[in-house]
Amino acid sequence: MAATNYLLSKYQFLCSICLDVFTDPVSTSCGHNFCKTCITEHWDRSDQYQCPMCNNEFNTRPELHVNTFISEMVAEFRQSAQQKASSSSSEQQVFKPGEVPCDVCTETKLKALKSCLVCLTSYCETHLEPHLTASSLKRHQLIDPVENLEDRMCPKHDKPLELFCKTDQTCVCMLCHVSDHKMHDVVPLKEGYEGEKAELETEIQQMIQKRQLKIQEIKHSVDLSKEEAGREIAEGVQVFTALKESVERGQANLINTIKEKQKTTENQAEDFIKELEQEISELKKRSSEVEQVTHSEDHLHLLQRFMSLKVAPPTKDWTEVSIHSSHEGTVVRAVVQLEKTFSKEMKKLIEAELKRVQKYAVDVTLDPDTAHPELILSNDGKQVSHGDVIKNLPDNPERFFDCDCVLGKQSFSSGRFYFEVQVKGKTDWDLGVARESINRKGDIALGPQWSNWTIWLRKGNEYKALDDPSVLLSLKSRPQKVGVFVDYEEGLVSFYDVDAAALIYSFTGCSFKEKLFPYFSPCTNDDGENSAPLIISPVRVN
Repeated sequence: MAATNYLLSKYQFLCSICLDVFTDPVSTSCGHNFCKTCITEHWDRSDQYQCPMCNNEFNTRPELHVNTFISEMVAEFRQSAQQKASSSSSEQQVFKPGEVPCDVCTETKLKALKSCLVCLTSYCETHLEPHLTASSLKRHQLIDPVENLEDRMCPKHDKPLELFCKTDQTCVCMLCHVSDHKMHDVVPLKEGYEGEKAELETEIQQMIQKRQLKIQEIKHSVDLSKEEAGREIAEGVQVFTALKESVERGQANLINTIKEKQKTTENQAEDFIKELEQEISELKKRSSEVEQVTHSEDHLHLLQRFMSLKVAPPTKDWTEVSIHSSHEGTVVRAVVQLEKTFSKEMKKLIEAELKRVQKYAVDVTLDPDTAHPELILSNDGKQVSHGDVIKNLPDNPERFFDCDCVLGKQSFSSGRFYFEVQVKGKTDWDLGVARESINRKGDIALGPQWSNWTIWLRKGNEYKALDDPSVLLSLKSRPQKVGVFVDYEEGLVSFYDVDAAALIYSFTGCSFKEKLFPYFSPCTNDDGENSAPLIISPVRVN
């Protein structure tokens, strides 16, 4: 049987009440057919006896008899339909995990092709046919198969969710609209979908644009980094070339100096040897004369002759004459000169580095909510000193209560930042940065293992980097202004003597992981010896 004929035959054998193939078909006097159970239950619920198809009224309840002809046709149709369904089910896809199954299939569940928003049922190809053929079902809204169709019903009123409340951003039914959402901005689902879609598309486009701008920003940063790397390479090559040339000059000068001294020594030795050889020649001549005199027997003549030979030259005393090496200290003096050159070039590098980090200057102010009760902060939040008097302040979670310190208001969790602090006139102070999780209610140990990276001054001349382990610092001069630079991603904290353009100390390989805050401690007043404040200074590039 052709597919078209099959569809027409099935349509002819559908009960208009249950929309399924007839079961025990009966006929009314008006000529319409129904399942016996369907028409019986229909009339049981009604006070009138009407035909559901043509609304023809009967004075009395009709006596129903099974239409044997239609019954046989239905049986034949069922058998044919079973064979057709059996063959088509093998062609249709069987429902797999992750797919929507047909809600009507009773044995092998087939994959649903469509879901009906009116029936709240999903159908495979076979069970979808009534919705494609029956005029009463064609008006139903079909969509691509979805699960949990019951979620499309209002849980409160058991009505389809047909509207969208823009006020509450939720789907509602008609009864919700006239009750809970009466004064809200409610639109049909399609309009709501289109509005939300447009808004979402706009938002997505904005997010795309932001990310495209971020890509441009990152690329620009890479370009700047390349330029900076090029400058640093050129600068480094220049410095190392100068150092290399200085080493080579120093080496050449050292060799020349030693060779010249050696030549002088050799010349002096040659002069001495020549003089000695001349004296030896004279002495040999005198010895020959003595030998000749000794053959005479005139003793008076011999004595007189010996006396004259004795007073004759040479008379030089060679006892104290010696050749000394003059190379001692030559290498040391050359290395000292080389060290001076290195220090000069190193100072140039530090000055250039300080200028670079000063470009990352940030405006830091002190946070009064973190200040120990004995500390005095200026109104502009730029100065802190110790006041010797405990103020009555609330013990909020941020406040340090055992250690005389205060944090900056500004926090940093990425990038680079730099600030400068005047320490002039102080004998004790602590400076650096600290994690947000630093202990605020007990004694604070200073060091990376306790969430801070700091240096300090004690007793007016003892500088120390509180690293793990701590490092005693030997500084050529007492810093009057200290610069603090942090590179969050690189894990670097560096301290500079700003006026001397010198590096004080660098913490490297740091692991921050949290927000970082500038850390300040003016230390105790010490009977006025340490009364000067720590002052956050504006950064001026050297």
